[in-house]
Amino acid sequence: MFSFRKDISNLLKILLFAGFGYFFYLMLKITLEYVPLKTDVSFLMIKQTEVGERPEYLYFFYTHVYTSIFVLLAGFLAILRKDFWIKNFHRNAGKVYIFLILIFSAPSGIYMGIFANGGIFSKISFVILGVLWWISTFKAYQLARQKNFKAHKQWMWRSFALTISALTLRIWKVIIVYIFHPNPMDVYEIIAWLGWVPNIILIEYLITKKHL
Repeated sequence: MFSFRKDISNLLKILLFAGFGYFFYLMLKITLEYVPLKTDVSFLMIKQTEVGERPEYLYFFYTHVYTSIFVLLAGFLAILRKDFWIKNFHRNAGKVYIFLILIFSAPSGIYMGIFANGGIFSKISFVILGVLWWISTFKAYQLARQKNFKAHKQWMWRSFALTISALTLRIWKVIIVYIFHPNPMDVYEIIAWLGWVPNIILIEYLITKKHL
């Protein structure tokens, strides 16, 4: 029985690695579309009003895109703290994760949320997401400084649940477009909330019931 459970656990880890690796690869491909500082590709094609009228928009956009890919990787590596023998690996990955979010990724994401597609409900959602992302990460940082590592771990899980909204948002978008074929701008109103609300509900359940 013990061996069976261990095999299942190892299988789940492999699937987790494979799943994250695949989606990280897709996110990396999206990020590389904007290298070197391209303004007429992918998402920016529908943001030409902001690009033309707000010179600062591109600075915030590139800051968000270029740092978020490293946030995603650093957060995942920090979670694997017990699977690496490198001294202070978890701490160093966590420092990178927290620094990038607090200084670059979350503030730039909040700014971009103000100009999100899909109307006022999308804007509200993305701004709330950015604020909660910053707060949960800062709370995790504070608790680590206080050496309250159990609470630190829980707040880092909350932060990472919001981090992977970059992935879940795109997954929901593919599902909704494939099944319902809605108006493109209507999609933003839906995925703006679906991208992160189920994530945070799930992680709160796991923290409460599974004692993460």
